[in-house]
Amino acid sequence: MSHHHNHSHGHSHDHSHLPSKRLGWAFVLNFVFTIIEFIGGILTNSTAILADAVHDLGDSISLGLAWILNKLGNKQANHRFTYGYKRLSLVGAFINAVVLIAGSVWVLFEAIPRLWNPTMPVAEGMIGLAILGVAVNGFAAYKLSAGKTLNERVINWHLLEDVLGWVAVLIVAIVLLFVDWPILDPLLSIAFTLFILVNVLRNLWATIKLFVQANPDHALYRNVEQVLADLPDVTDIHHLHFWSLDGESHVLTAHLVVARDLTAAEYSELKALIDHRLAAYKLSHTTIELEFPSENCRDELVDHNAH
Repeated sequence: MSHHHNHSHGHSHDHSHLPSKRLGWAFVLNFVFTIIEFIGGILTNSTAILADAVHDLGDSISLGLAWILNKLGNKQANHRFTYGYKRLSLVGAFINAVVLIAGSVWVLFEAIPRLWNPTMPVAEGMIGLAILGVAVNGFAAYKLSAGKTLNERVINWHLLEDVLGWVAVLIVAIVLLFVDWPILDPLLSIAFTLFILVNVLRNLWATIKLFVQANPDHALYRNVEQVLADLPDVTDIHHLHFWSLDGESHVLTAHLVVARDLTAAEYSELKALIDHRLAAYKLSHTTIELEFPSENCRDELVDHNAH
């Protein structure tokens, strides 16, 4: 029975590709500001600021975990973590989602009753915090805008979202200085929170699918299957498993049945052709097993014996 292993490493796009110093700096700035927001939201009696604080808390957790993963990401695979540490980013994403959902539910519990009994927030305090929010997030976005990786762009997008959120708070606070419409504050916080929840639930579902090793990309799966089926002398494909470590680094295993017993030269040629055909897909780990007509599939024998 013969095995063909390939360990070409695709490019992971989790936050850990960010330079550690820039990540740590962004985390500390974000985290300190999140604490200021929670205190400010309570002091100004503004649920809109609390909603934004929850959003920023999510970004802080994301940056903090990315910073930790940046340290761990340099460690090689070992006998305990045989695929390395990439899947830790999924754990981080899951924790982040749970915290954001809990925070969002809390904000909704605070904000919804205020629709019927709105209380006037301290508009001057809201304006001060909003200006600070625009400045801090704008500065962080400017610092990270130099980054070229996908992650830096993703984090930058989060920071720009925060800037827009604070601009909305600023506009509402200025309106509240001149008109007595306290309902604007809970309305803004509910809109923020629903926006956060929709994104979080989408990300949580994607994370859970990766946790349970669902196929990360159906079109890619079909393409790889077709590429393997089109190989010369291959008559059947089974035990084709395709999953992802972190959403970017994909893993493929498959059993290919060949039509006849190959010579050593033909065998090497087929392995080289498999390498060439799969290279375009930048898979992180591939294990292809070739089975000759006279062989039984070992995995099917194991399945049969288990029953």
